[in-house]
Amino acid sequence: MARNTVSFDSAGIPLVGHLYTPDTPASDPRPALVVGHPGTGVKEQTSGTYAQLMAERGFVALAFDAAYQGESGGLPRGLEDPAQRVEDFKAAVSYLTTRPEVDADRVGLLGVCASGGYSLAATSGDHRVKAVATVCTAEPARQFRYGADGTQDPAVFQSLLDASAQARTAAARGEDPGVMTMFPETAEQAGALGGQHGIEGWEYYCGPRGYHERSAKFLAWESIDKMASSDIFYSVPLIGPRPILQILGEHAVTAWMGLEAHRRATGPAEIHWIKGASHVDLYDKRECIDLAVNKLTYYFTTNLTTD
Repeated sequence: MARNTVSFDSAGIPLVGHLYTPDTPASDPRPALVVGHPGTGVKEQTSGTYAQLMAERGFVALAFDAAYQGESGGLPRGLEDPAQRVEDFKAAVSYLTTRPEVDADRVGLLGVCASGGYSLAATSGDHRVKAVATVCTAEPARQFRYGADGTQDPAVFQSLLDASAQARTAAARGEDPGVMTMFPETAEQAGALGGQHGIEGWEYYCGPRGYHERSAKFLAWESIDKMASSDIFYSVPLIGPRPILQILGEHAVTAWMGLEAHRRATGPAEIHWIKGASHVDLYDKRECIDLAVNKLTYYFTTNLTTD
């Protein structure tokens, strides 16, 4: 397996990715996957892990940094723009179609966490994508509006919209609008805010478990009002008759979002549960990832076939 740094354009924003290619010889172009990272993550974290493992199983796999994040371009830094995130996936597909080692008729999407939701939306509007799979599906707009477990008091999001409005006004006046910090200073504080899910997220992004210097761990405030009007599950019915696979952790508090997307599917749709796994377990725990990758390998091998 080889890894090369590549770049491509997404609506005028340069994106940077790692292209993983199998080192076994092939007489024909290979099936390929675009692999997206969780919110505030980067390609060197979980998406890179999945891309590498899928390349070891015979797929060309592209893990990339979303616009405004990681090594990719775009200002303000840390902007979470749902429309741009969907466009990034489509731009990555376009890039793969230019690669000689890729069979442009056998391209799939694989999204982890936030990219799970975005990959579904991208597939709905891009018929070049033949199959889509997600791991621990999340949809950032829903998570901010309703909380990770879906039970958040609506007043919380209203207060975030207040802060977003104030930040826009500050920017218009030439002042520093600041950013929305995603994590508190300690795991204990994260637990007080978000329970075990909050602790695991802090451990991954802020602790040695998964820390990466380019993972911003903050959002530009205007991300909040952009998400207020976003519903990227709305177009899920357009994916059919193409297939959908969602891999969810048995103990993931976020699983309700994957179940909602599943109910909207009009074509073949499957949920595959990883027993004993939480949401964040599927980021880095190899005993969980290996089970997921085994399922993903079978799924994409079956569905990224030539006619």
